[in-house]
Amino acid sequence: PMLFFPSKSMIISEPFGNTLIIAPWNYPFQLLMCPLVAALAAGNTVVLKSSPYTPSVAKVLETIVNDAFDNKLVAIFDGGREVNTWLLQQRWDFIFFTGSPQLGRIIMQAAVPNLTPVVLELGGKSPCIVDEDANLKLAAKRIVWGKFLNAGQTCIAPDYMFVHQNVKDELLTLMQAEIQNMFGENPQESPDFPRIVSHKAMERLEKLIHNGRLVCGGDFDAEKRYIAPTIFDEIQPEDPIMQEEIFGPLMPVMTFTDITEVVEYLHQNEKPLAFYYFTKNRKKAKKILGETTSGGGVINDTIIHVANSKMPFGGVGNSGMGNYHGKFGFDTFSHQRAVAWSSSYIDIPLKYAPYQNRVNLVRKFMK
Repeated sequence: PMLFFPSKSMIISEPFGNTLIIAPWNYPFQLLMCPLVAALAAGNTVVLKSSPYTPSVAKVLETIVNDAFDNKLVAIFDGGREVNTWLLQQRWDFIFFTGSPQLGRIIMQAAVPNLTPVVLELGGKSPCIVDEDANLKLAAKRIVWGKFLNAGQTCIAPDYMFVHQNVKDELLTLMQAEIQNMFGENPQESPDFPRIVSHKAMERLEKLIHNGRLVCGGDFDAEKRYIAPTIFDEIQPEDPIMQEEIFGPLMPVMTFTDITEVVEYLHQNEKPLAFYYFTKNRKKAKKILGETTSGGGVINDTIIHVANSKMPFGGVGNSGMGNYHGKFGFDTFSHQRAVAWSSSYIDIPLKYAPYQNRVNLVRKFMK
């Protein structure tokens, strides 16, 4: 600004230093490598922690990292809780974590003693709302794709649905047809429908299968960790399936007649990572975006916002803090250092005491 003439100002992006990146099991390659690219681009050294629940991927990652990098620049660790505990006891300049809100709290507690900055990419119950004026056939296809991608084991998957009473039956019929189109009459035989990651996760999901009225699916094979794409209707907010993030191929459906009912429900619960709304009315879409909040969102589709590297990806509140992807990742792993560079040839005396005469001069000038 002219006030500081002839000084110059600049922002220097500096690396934080030694960073710790902890990946989850559901996308164990992508969610380790994407933040690694951003951290290295920003100039940091990096320690990676792969997920113990995907051991085959962890071995591949270890081979790639050790072949590609000097371990003084990038090092990788595998193992369970004891390794996580040991890593979190070390002093870091920055911690990047992707996982559940419960584990996110543990990460924040570990960061407190050294006031280490953190980015938490968490999850939550992301709503999918279908209004009565939506393109139902398109909505059915896009919701089925987004929900059952990776057997529902996606942090931004539509977790549950709110459907307008006037179109619910038609939409559910169309969704059943889309499930068959994508995965065949027997999804267990489909090469495009994966399995649940572990027996522990399978046991948790089995307890959620008996909710509301079964519309389709419900079949499971505990030994092979298979659960069919499943839809439940007549779900109530107090049902067990609505108390935690599902993270599986189970879609509970609730009904609404007035969109204000949905907004009120969202306000009563934690802020979600994603938000999906289907309507042909742009004014209604803008209105509900203005009345709600989420980490990200899509109108008339699901999931796709995460693939746009020109937009930030991250959560808000219980679904996380901070963001990354593309340039936003570089900024996340950088300290923005503000530097003013003054001239040593010109020195304007206005800033120095005594001030009284100079203040009067400035007042006259301003008049």
